[in-house]
Amino acid sequence: MSFAAVDLGASSGRVVLGHIADGRLRTEEVHRFDNGPVRLPDGLHWDAVGLFREVLTGLRLAAPRAPVSIGIDSWAVDYGLLDAAGGLLGEPFCYRDSRTDEVSREVVGSLGADQLFERNGLQFLPFNTIFQLAAAARGAQLAAAESLLLVPDLMGYWLTGRRGAELTNASTTGLLDARTHEWCPELARAVGVDPGLLPALRRPGEEVGPLLPHVAEDTGLSGASVVAVGSHDTASAVVGVPAQRPNFAYVCTGTWSLAGLELPGPVLGEPARRANFTNELGVDGTVRFLRNIMGLWLLQESLRTWGLSTAELPGLLAEAAAAQPLVSLVDAEDTRFLPPGDMPGRIAEACRETGQPVPETRGAVVRCVLESLALAHRRAIRQAAELSGQDVEVVHLVGGGARNELLCQLTADALGVPVVAGPVEATALGNLLVQARAAGQLSDLDHARRVVADSHDLAHYSPSGDRTPWDEAERRLHR
Repeated sequence: MSFAAVDLGASSGRVVLGHIADGRLRTEEVHRFDNGPVRLPDGLHWDAVGLFREVLTGLRLAAPRAPVSIGIDSWAVDYGLLDAAGGLLGEPFCYRDSRTDEVSREVVGSLGADQLFERNGLQFLPFNTIFQLAAAARGAQLAAAESLLLVPDLMGYWLTGRRGAELTNASTTGLLDARTHEWCPELARAVGVDPGLLPALRRPGEEVGPLLPHVAEDTGLSGASVVAVGSHDTASAVVGVPAQRPNFAYVCTGTWSLAGLELPGPVLGEPARRANFTNELGVDGTVRFLRNIMGLWLLQESLRTWGLSTAELPGLLAEAAAAQPLVSLVDAEDTRFLPPGDMPGRIAEACRETGQPVPETRGAVVRCVLESLALAHRRAIRQAAELSGQDVEVVHLVGGGARNELLCQLTADALGVPVVAGPVEATALGNLLVQARAAGQLSDLDHARRVVADSHDLAHYSPSGDRTPWDEAERRLHR
């Protein structure tokens, strides 16, 4: 019995086939494609129709293995609006678009930061869906909409004709009650949104529906159905963490770093709000208590600015490893780094503002980026542990950053606890495992994680050196 995972990231997407045999999850990537926003006259958008075309291509390539189900995950917060006939009202905005910058401050000022966090439990990020909708309420498009679908639910709708909102991704919108796990009509109305736009909620493991006849014919998947997974990619990635003991933290790395803990319930109140943590839902009613950190976007945009490809990254990492440690650091949560642009120039500007030496070589810039990320991982995980009362014995670093040996070692050194790196494709694995459990092949989340641990060679990093320089670096950066 095989399953197909559609895993859509902000820079690339993939379709991965998987099946469980002898207690191990065997996977095969059948299609990979680029993704990225495009700037139109009114702002930065995603090519949702182009993404769907690539999804269909991947499903055609998966058809010979006859997957019984399909699960879809993507990045959070972005959405499409549908009219009464089910047509898409323009390409979805990209979360990096600047139209929410002032609106987010206005909404927080109007509703009250403490009251808003107490209700939705979310980190204040200018691109949260609630702020995007407040910006959209000033235009005509929202008035013409009959329903709102987050990106993976939009793809699912085009595959099945059925609308809904998967719970883990819905929890990132700012419109879900952190305690009841239901839509909060009062918050929707407060930003000028008709609560009727918000579709019925689904939970991971629930069947969305069979493929529409024309989709089944086009792809050759006449017997497959779509199953809701942890459709926020981080929710799926946390399922794919190969944790074998309860006191673990995770860092899901890619364009973003999501660093935090898996908890049984939310951590609300003023200390968590001031620390800018978020309470997003995970699979099986768990809470992902974490902080969003800018992630490898800092490195990706630096490479783009320099006109370099990822093939040239190993040489840069070697230069970074040889560079002097902890000379210059930046706050990896600073929103100045959010838009596309000259990242090395912004890093230099941030260093000048904080009285630090400006990195003079590309290797020094990469060292600055990776040490800044390691310090941000350390700060988020330590604060999460303090606020929740949960000890941390090991950190699991999954996603694309698991390939970056220097980042993994720096994270271990900064935190002073072991780091287990891998798997790289944790999101696709988590997506597949939720489908396998829905099909009766797995008993629970612990069983799924044992399968991940047994299926992959993991890299282990022990902390080295003295933590004192990291303590001093944190004080210097956050004084």
